[in-house]
Amino acid sequence: MSDTNRQSYSQREKEKTFEKEFLPHIDSMYNFAYRLTFDEDDAKDLVQDTYLKAFRFIESFEKGTNAKAWLFRILKNSFINDFRKKSKQPAKVDYQEVETFYNSEDVDKSITTDLRIETVQDMIGDEISNALNSLDVDFRTVIILCDLEGFKYDEMAKILDIPIGTVRSRLHRARNLLKERLNDYAQKMGYKN
Repeated sequence: MSDTNRQSYSQREKEKTFEKEFLPHIDSMYNFAYRLTFDEDDAKDLVQDTYLKAFRFIESFEKGTNAKAWLFRILKNSFINDFRKKSKQPAKVDYQEVETFYNSEDVDKSITTDLRIETVQDMIGDEISNALNSLDVDFRTVIILCDLEGFKYDEMAKILDIPIGTVRSRLHRARNLLKERLNDYAQKMGYKN
C-alpha cells in the first residue's frame, strides 16, 4: 500500500475502529486459526498476534473496506510465516523431561494398550473434520474461507494474494479431494453419488 492510501488515525479513532471493525470477528478468526493449527493454544496465539499486528498497522486499513477480509489476510500471512520459520528449525527435545522420565519409577513399567479404547476413539472422530484436516493447507484454507466463512471469490483472492482464477481452480480441486475422501462415509450414511 502506498503512503497516499494510508489512513491517519488519532489514538481515540484507532481504539474506536479496533473495537467496532475488528473485535466482532474474533470468533471467526479463532475458528480459522484453529483449523489451520489444530491446537487451541497455537490458535489463540495466532489470533492474538493478528490483533496486535492489526492495531499496530491500523493506518494500512482503509475505512469502509472489508475488515474481516483484512484480518483474515493478516492471520493467514502470520500462519505461513510461522510455519516456514518452524519448518526450518531442527526438532527440539527437552532433555530435562527425558532425564526426569528415566529417573522416575515409570521407566520399568510396561505400557499395555487397551484395544477397546482405541476402537472407540476411532469411532468418535468426526469424519468430515478429519477429511478436511487431511487436505493440504492450501486446499483446506480455500474450503474454510469459502464454505465455512462465506467469503466471495474476490475477497478470497485478496486474502490469499492469488488471482481469482487460481481461487476457483484450487477450490474446485479441494472440493473434489474432499468428495473422494468422504465417499465411503457418504455411502455408509446412505448417500448416493
